[in-house]
Amino acid sequence: MFNTLVKINCHSRSKFLKQIAGNLLEKFYCCEINCAEMDKSVLFAHHGRGCTIVASKICENVVIFQNVSIGANLKYNKITDEWENVGNPIIARNVIIADGAKILGPIVIGENSVIGAGSIITKNIPANSIAYGVNKFKPKDKNYDFIFNANMIDPQKIIEVNKKLVSEFNARNN
Repeated sequence: MFNTLVKINCHSRSKFLKQIAGNLLEKFYCCEINCAEMDKSVLFAHHGRGCTIVASKICENVVIFQNVSIGANLKYNKITDEWENVGNPIIARNVIIADGAKILGPIVIGENSVIGAGSIITKNIPANSIAYGVNKFKPKDKNYDFIFNANMIDPQKIIEVNKKLVSEFNARNN
């Protein structure tokens, strides 16, 4: 149901259907998506739970995890009586945005980049980078995919590893 609502909300020509789909996304998934342009290949992990996405453009093959905010970083100049820093982010191709990241302002996230969990990004990020913390980034290691790969790990393997970690922890702490 989530993917159908996103498709209607982001790509329908009917304002009425878009509004209904948007309301249902908020009601059932606590997710708001309002993009000037968003490619149909964009994926939302965990049904976009808790996401607020207001972007100028989101390009092909972007993956967005839960609790991500993409939006404005406006400020009003009382001296000039004008708004500054107007505009929303552009997310280039093949970007992965991890849990809880915040991307704010009229900035560009370069292609093939990863925005780390909990990051706060208000400045442009070059292509092929890993962004982390507050406006920090480093080159991405081309030999690794971080956070997401189409060939995702089997959940059972994660469960087995977690059981082993808990067992080792308990043995050290009992």
